[in-house]
Amino acid sequence: MKGVEFALVVWIMCRPLLIGCVTSEIFPDFGGISKESKVKYEYDRIGEVNKHCAFLLSSASELKPGGIRIRREMGFIDGDWRQDSGDSPMLPFDEGDTRKHTSARLTPLKLASFGVLDVDRAHRTKKSVSVSGFLSMGITLDGSFPDRPYEHSQQFQIYPGHTQLSISFQGIYMETKKNGGERLMCLLGTTMLPSRESDTGDTWDWVKSSQPALLQDDQILLVLRYPMTLTLTNRTIQGEMTSLNAKSNSKYFDPVHILSQSSTGRYEFGSGNLSSKACDPYPYQDNSTNGGIEIDKGIGFCNLIEQVTSDGGPITIVPNWRCNGTDAFCSRFGPFGSNNEINATDGSFKDVKLFMQNLICEQQILSENTSSAKVAAVFRAIPPSENQYTAVRRSGPTNMTLSAEGIWKSTEGQLCMVGCRGAESRFCDSRICLYIPLTFSIRQRSVIVGSITSIDDGKESYFPLAFEKLVQPGEMWNYYRNSLPYYVYSKIDLAGVVLERNEPFSFGTIIKKSFLQFPKLENSFDYMSSLSYLSEDLTLQTSAFLSGPSSNSYRSRIDVQMQIISLGPLLGRYLSWRNVSTSGEDAWFQTKAEYTEKQLLLNVSAQLTVSGVGHFTNFSMLFLEGLYDQHVGKMYLIGCRDVRASWNILFESMDLESGLDCLIETVVSYPPTTARWLSNPMATISISSQRPEDDPLYFKSIKLQTFSILYRKQREDILSRRGVEGILRILTLSFAIACISSQLFYIKQNEDYVPFVSIVMLGVQALGYSIPLITGAEALFKTNNSVSSYDLANDQWFHIIDYSVKLLVLVSFLLTLRLFQKVWKSRIRLLTRAPLELHRVPSDKRVLISTMVIHIIGFIIILIIHATKTVQDPSETESVFDTTTVAIDLPPKWGWETELEEYIGLVQDFFLLPQVIGNLIWQIDRKPLRKLYFVGITIIRLIPHIYDYISSPIPMSYYVGRDELVDPTQDFYSKFGDIAIPVFAFLLAVAVYTQQRWDYQKLSQSLSFGRYKLLPSLSQKYERLPSKSTFEAELASTGNGHEKKDDDEE
Repeated sequence: MKGVEFALVVWIMCRPLLIGCVTSEIFPDFGGISKESKVKYEYDRIGEVNKHCAFLLSSASELKPGGIRIRREMGFIDGDWRQDSGDSPMLPFDEGDTRKHTSARLTPLKLASFGVLDVDRAHRTKKSVSVSGFLSMGITLDGSFPDRPYEHSQQFQIYPGHTQLSISFQGIYMETKKNGGERLMCLLGTTMLPSRESDTGDTWDWVKSSQPALLQDDQILLVLRYPMTLTLTNRTIQGEMTSLNAKSNSKYFDPVHILSQSSTGRYEFGSGNLSSKACDPYPYQDNSTNGGIEIDKGIGFCNLIEQVTSDGGPITIVPNWRCNGTDAFCSRFGPFGSNNEINATDGSFKDVKLFMQNLICEQQILSENTSSAKVAAVFRAIPPSENQYTAVRRSGPTNMTLSAEGIWKSTEGQLCMVGCRGAESRFCDSRICLYIPLTFSIRQRSVIVGSITSIDDGKESYFPLAFEKLVQPGEMWNYYRNSLPYYVYSKIDLAGVVLERNEPFSFGTIIKKSFLQFPKLENSFDYMSSLSYLSEDLTLQTSAFLSGPSSNSYRSRIDVQMQIISLGPLLGRYLSWRNVSTSGEDAWFQTKAEYTEKQLLLNVSAQLTVSGVGHFTNFSMLFLEGLYDQHVGKMYLIGCRDVRASWNILFESMDLESGLDCLIETVVSYPPTTARWLSNPMATISISSQRPEDDPLYFKSIKLQTFSILYRKQREDILSRRGVEGILRILTLSFAIACISSQLFYIKQNEDYVPFVSIVMLGVQALGYSIPLITGAEALFKTNNSVSSYDLANDQWFHIIDYSVKLLVLVSFLLTLRLFQKVWKSRIRLLTRAPLELHRVPSDKRVLISTMVIHIIGFIIILIIHATKTVQDPSETESVFDTTTVAIDLPPKWGWETELEEYIGLVQDFFLLPQVIGNLIWQIDRKPLRKLYFVGITIIRLIPHIYDYISSPIPMSYYVGRDELVDPTQDFYSKFGDIAIPVFAFLLAVAVYTQQRWDYQKLSQSLSFGRYKLLPSLSQKYERLPSKSTFEAELASTGNGHEKKDDDEE
């Protein structure tokens, strides 16, 4: 104990130090953001630095007092680097088998990141100041490159698909007025370079055969040039790294060139001539806002655009569905450079993304309602195979980037910018128009829309490249703080047709409307709040499986996310501070007691996203619009999907709407909010195409069934179900105690029957009561939904129920042990009365063996059946939307441990089996069990199955932590089991009743068919022994006889 106390004291004292060490390792000092580093940096090579950097120091200007924030502004992340072609490459690269596990189209990226670690202001001169820096550079195929360089990283590492080299530098920072003003760093580096020495002639022959051979090299010179002031055409960071070794030296490498773009520093708007060429006259007339889209012209433009771009989400490229020209013209990817992967999309631009980086927005208020803004940004295009996480951090200017600058005016709401491709100003021939829409519809779900066009209208070399950024409903309140967007419904009439076709008059519909309640508008302080609460209930974010006649459909696991865009007049979520006017609908909602059928129908729009382990051809997202019927909890919707076909197919498809396939019908059914414990709390989603089967855009109808969903106020329902199950446990356990007590009284009055009670049967019951006491598992009822809610765990009412159940289980266990004890003692007394006739005393040895053999065989059969059912049939694997369905292989859900746990419950249900076997072996002619006991306990074991049969078949938890997909047909206690198990248990009870009502001889005769007998003939083996009183009388008479004989002898 003293050792433990000492260790605890040491841990408490050292814990802050340990946390500090871990924190400093995880969050290294970089970029001026962290606190000042406590590491002492050595500047022992400044003399060498001044020698090798003399050509730069000669033109350096004096540093101004105060200067700039070197550590913050003189770094960059994921710039690009290239090496001059020659005989001395710097880094090897091994693709290995990475392409087999990813995509064969992946192109290795050469990335470099640099950061200033320390600034030695104590030894600064008039023209320079000493600095320490760190460079991480490498080649990566999977995008796994460090976020930031830090000095404790390994100097060189290589594995398939990734090579990385880290170099420590010390040098000087200076400024010059050349080239319009530059900030320079000249540094000397030290690292461990991979050796190119080889006996085979192959430069990197050791890459796949052994550990790398490393050579220490401190003759590395790095020169970085930063623009003093950032502008549209001058924001590039240029670096050159050279080797100071002789070319004959094995450490020599060909020059390396680094390119990046600065995201910090002072930006100067001044591209007047270029901007006027692109945007004069303002606004430029493009097609982005055709179709009646209203544009946001509020004064909060800069805040909104910064919020939209700061989340790091990609901008989607719209297919050229309006293009009518040559293939070269319509399939070209705007002003960006040629890319084989993007060219392969043939103008559909599927999975091609656009990122908006390094945004600078300066807004000026001109009057109370008018304002203007100057905006600068970098647009980076990303091919489908490139890692988006890496792409959003890249900073190197390439032919896939556009540096843009322009103006925005609230009078028109258009951001017009001029774009310059790559790092050269001579490619400033692009115009970018960007808008923030206020109008949303089934065809317009974007918070940003815009286009990229060519400035030279006379020599257009590509079709205008349209782009958009889809918005999530939960993001709207954060974006539109100073304006009020709204939704325009256009598919309500078509949705009404879907309603009439899918909701015919039926008796079931009448019952639904009369007795069940579904998510609906609730009493609230205003109408919009009630709509917002209902919108939350209708939102789905869960897993689902394909519903169909095949049991394999349960294993086709799919992730489903259905977000409500608008409900009635509400768009997104309601915030009371917006003061949205609903034209008197608040009063109508609050005062109306009953609603007509028409008033119960609400206009609704949603966004359905479907994804899973399998691949869904031409489908990932549906834009939905239609009606929600509060009476029956169903949505009747028209859907539109982004087809993403080639430009010529889209142009020739005349029935597309803005390039979208809107001939889709969707019906969403929600579970009721009332009596959920007696109903199925799963939603179903049916999706069908209205196109003919020979149409290339046709897909087979599918039906999805979700996992259990939880409404906003369903905590009470969970508590209700838990409460019902808890009360049932208390009642059944109380009845079990009464049954066991009645058996104890019964054997007290019939002591001769006690030895013929099966000890194995009592052991099975004792096992059933002891497991909940030891493991904490639920007694009798197996809870399907494991509630982990904090409020539920701390509810006093449920604590009382749980304690009561545990107490009753303990009492049942003790009474069963008492019954076991009486049977055991009764058999001992029989042995003492007939010590030479052991065969006449009932024994459970053969009963135990027989019972174990039967249950072992049954368990093996169950394992075989379940193993057979869980095997996926490969012939049924289909693709969902390519006229077939993709079957998704999931690992087996049932292990033998789970099967054994479930089978133990089955053994308890068949607790009378040992008694039936014992009665046959012992050939009884008496009644060892009271009817109330064995019939009552049987009924208690059957109640959970009856409850499971009539209640909701919930095969999973309400909570995400345990949302494992469970096949109801694979459940041990399935619907079939809930019928078969009670029937067999009832037959066992009938067998015991028959055995006790008829003696063995009569039972044997009734089961005889001519010469054939199902039971062996009656033997004298278990002939009834004399009772206790007869036995004592015989002993007394025998004693008197001996006394008389002795007297005679005397």
